[in-house]
Amino acid sequence: MVAQDLLDILRCPADVRNAPDAGLLDLVNGQWLVCRDCQRKYPIKDDIPVMLIEEGDKNRNTLV
Repeated sequence: MVAQDLLDILRCPADVRNAPDAGLLDLVNGQWLVCRDCQRKYPIKDDIPVMLIEEGDKNRNTLV
């Protein structure tokens, strides 16, 4: 499980520079971080979020 402290500071790397509250992420099913702005989906593997834009793009259409 990803620590709540980490979840509180993580932001989508594709949107974080757009505004102070841009790129907020939601934890979905304990396996994905989903950006509220662009809907990129970042997988969590072995309790480590994979926060690469390419991963988010690749998984954007994945059903969670």
